[in-house]
Amino acid sequence: MPLAVYILGLGIFTQGTSEFMLSGLLPGMAADLGVSIPDAGLLISAFAIGMVFGAPLLAIATIHWPRRKALVALQGVFIAAHIVGALAPGYGVLLATRIVSAVSYAGFWAVAVTTGVSLVPAAARSRAVAIVAGGLTLATIVGVPAGTVLSQLAGWRAVFWAVAVLTAVSLVCSLFTIRDAAAAPEQPRSAAAELRAMARPQLWLSFAITGLAFGAVIVTFSYLAPVLTDVTGLPEAWVPAELALFGLGGLIGMAIGGRTAQAHPVGTLLAGLSTLVVASSLLAVTADNAAITTAVVFALGVAGFITNPALQSRAFALAPGAPTLVGAVNTSAFNIGNTLAPMLGGMAISAGFGFASVAWVGAAIGATGLLAAAWAGYLQRRSQHAPRTSAPVPA
Repeated sequence: MPLAVYILGLGIFTQGTSEFMLSGLLPGMAADLGVSIPDAGLLISAFAIGMVFGAPLLAIATIHWPRRKALVALQGVFIAAHIVGALAPGYGVLLATRIVSAVSYAGFWAVAVTTGVSLVPAAARSRAVAIVAGGLTLATIVGVPAGTVLSQLAGWRAVFWAVAVLTAVSLVCSLFTIRDAAAAPEQPRSAAAELRAMARPQLWLSFAITGLAFGAVIVTFSYLAPVLTDVTGLPEAWVPAELALFGLGGLIGMAIGGRTAQAHPVGTLLAGLSTLVVASSLLAVTADNAAITTAVVFALGVAGFITNPALQSRAFALAPGAPTLVGAVNTSAFNIGNTLAPMLGGMAISAGFGFASVAWVGAAIGATGLLAAAWAGYLQRRSQHAPRTSAPVPA
């Protein structure tokens, strides 16, 4: 696997830490900013909204840029936004910086996945996607728990500074390692041609499954810290360890998905979503039991991330003529789930159902995604038995 693929994963790690770190910072941020935990949770949704719109817009805006230039420029904007966020005097400014940093991160994610896929043969695409996206899993194992510990020691603003510094390191690495890939001749890319290549109903069903699958796990993860402290009764000092356990499960899930997604994408989705529904339901009814909750947190990580390589690689397989926009729109789909799910979870909490109710929300979203994945499998089997002129996407 080319070194550049791992460096792309590093970039996702540094910026992905910012995407998820608020799950461990919400109580302290809410107290410091003088807002409720559900209101602080909207900072997560704001970041996701920025990614929803930022990914396709920046993919189109930078479609003719050398990929190295786009990756470096987008990381630069991300760093600047986090410096301003660390200095933010109040909730409003912080909210704005979350949107700006999300837009730049979305663009980076879309270009990074497209670049990673372009650097390897078709048979290795799922592995390349797993390595690049694995940076996000590593962020949940290392970055988010470390950020939680740092916030407990030095305040949440120190975490923003740390992310800015780590992203600067990633930027320098990109300058030195993406050079050869960026210098290689590329086929001319056209936004209009890519849009035409995306006119496939199964592709858009795949995007819907992406949003549902990620939303099903992120709604619980977003409020995991208050669930653990207020419902399970764990000390605050245990939260980083629980978040790391979730991330470890995610790393294992990503590794499994990277192995199975290329040959059995729909089967991988069905297995992951089924496990996610069961784990979420179990957490909802046993959140007051520390031992069971700890085991379920690990299972949620495995189930939540085993689907990721399949969601990514299957989208590219469904529309090979639109590599840039497929990566961008799939990123938006992830973050539509990342936007709506925490909002639904916050509504459940605000309605008085308690913090554990977010797991029921996750189970419901996951069940919807499971039905959509089953429908995708049915359509795939039907297309395999219909007359065709090209090879089908593997199920």
